Amino acid sequence: MPDISRKTLLKAALVAAPLPFVAGQFPARATVTPTPSCDDGDDLTPDQTEGPYFKPNSPERTVLTGPGTPLTVSGFVFGMHCLPLANVLMDFWQADTYGNYDNVGYTFRGHQYTNAQGAFNLTTIVPGLYPGRTRHIHVKVQAPHQPILTTQLYFPGEPRNNTDTIFNPALLMNVRTVGSGKEGTFDFILNVQGTPPTTPTPPPGGTWQAGKSYQTGDQVTYGGATYRCLQSHTAQPGWEPPNVPALWQRL
Repeated sequence: MPDISRKTLLKAALVAAPLPFVAGQFPARATVTPTPSCDDGDDLTPDQTEGPYFKPNSPERTVLTGPGTPLTVSGFVFGMHCLPLANVLMDFWQADTYGNYDNVGYTFRGHQYTNAQGAFNLTTIVPGLYPGRTRHIHVKVQAPHQPILTTQLYFPGEPRNNTDTIFNPALLMNVRTVGSGKEGTFDFILNVQGTPPTTPTPPPGGTWQAGKSYQTGDQVTYGGATYRCLQSHTAQPGWEPPNVPALWQRL
């Protein structure tokens, strides 16, 4: 079985746990540079124009309500070295089902923060179309005390993707139909160092070792328990058997 990527493993192991929100302000938009230290075949999320319809001070909420086709957008925010980023400020705004932006109030506008595992979840609708643009959702993404990334998320299979001069395929969400609605996923990668996980000290007698290559079927002991390797990989700090059920099965 082929080795798995660090980001894919982290996504498999992360479990959502909400954190309290703290309001923040946006600094000037920064342009990010490609090729992060964490390279799972991904580059840093590209920035895009803010457009004419952004409004500051949106309400804190994860649900944007109104008529239209239901849509949820979820994913993770990672920094360099594939580390999930907590408390990242994410400000979303979009057109309604008819292609109109609310420039008086805050309909289909709201901000939220990633949880301890770097996860976010937005409940909204599929935005409508308006002249000159394909279907899209705007978002500002800012890790604590870091520059802001302003970008847009796009929908696959849209005819206008081919004619929209702003469209970037690197910003396509994975979208599927679920019942009468849609589910989209997208992971952001920011030019942020992040904080590496601490290295736990293996208990006396444990055979698991960071830096060692394990093959499917190998057995180790850790914390007084025995584990069987499920996928070939090279062990790293933070990937101890109890922490990564995608790699180790307790016997």
